Amino acid sequence: MKSMILAAGYGKRLAPLTDNIPKPLLEVGTQSLIKRNINYLVDNGFSEIIINVSYLGEKITNHVKAEFPNLDILFSIEDEPLGTGGGILHALPIIGDEPFLLMNSDIFHEINIKNLPKDVKAAHLIGVPNPDHNINGDFTLNDSLVEVKDDKNELTWSGISVINPIIFYQAGFTSKNFNIWDTVLPSYIKEGTITGQKSSDLWIDVGTLDRLKLANTVYNDQN
Repeated sequence: MKSMILAAGYGKRLAPLTDNIPKPLLEVGTQSLIKRNINYLVDNGFSEIIINVSYLGEKITNHVKAEFPNLDILFSIEDEPLGTGGGILHALPIIGDEPFLLMNSDIFHEINIKNLPKDVKAAHLIGVPNPDHNINGDFTLNDSLVEVKDDKNELTWSGISVINPIIFYQAGFTSKNFNIWDTVLPSYIKEGTITGQKSSDLWIDVGTLDRLKLANTVYNDQN
């Protein structure tokens, strides 16, 4: 199974650090976020890796090529960040037609990805207990089916999932820049074709300065 790391965003909530450093190159401990996640993919058997880049993208590609000279990593280059959905759509020619693992570049985690389903109708999402910054959550599981309640949901999307590219081939998009959660997944959730699972493993969304500090605190406590 191929894997794709989303690494094209501006990381505005991490300014001023991201004024000159792309978010995936911020470090937890002694390693960049993207290096950690590439190593995690490789350690779990994923050897075909695609990374989309845009903002300060050359710095990311140079870093990855220097750190992983022996890995065949492909880059999907965007003239401007296209969002989580637009980035996938843009990369479809190198993703192909088979389900693939999707992972955000800005997460510090130990989520078990060894036994994820490889054949999904639309998508399979990994959810985590709601953190303080998303107390109402993103979705709820009814057995293994993903549902979205109007008020409070039980889980937050971890940024790790298995995506069937067919959901992009089947849809018509009015813009090249869009978010997968808002634009692509809702109709499939209503159809009952998106499954999910809960993980209680370590997970931190390193999206703000405070959460970057938290990730480093957790790392230092572990080491």
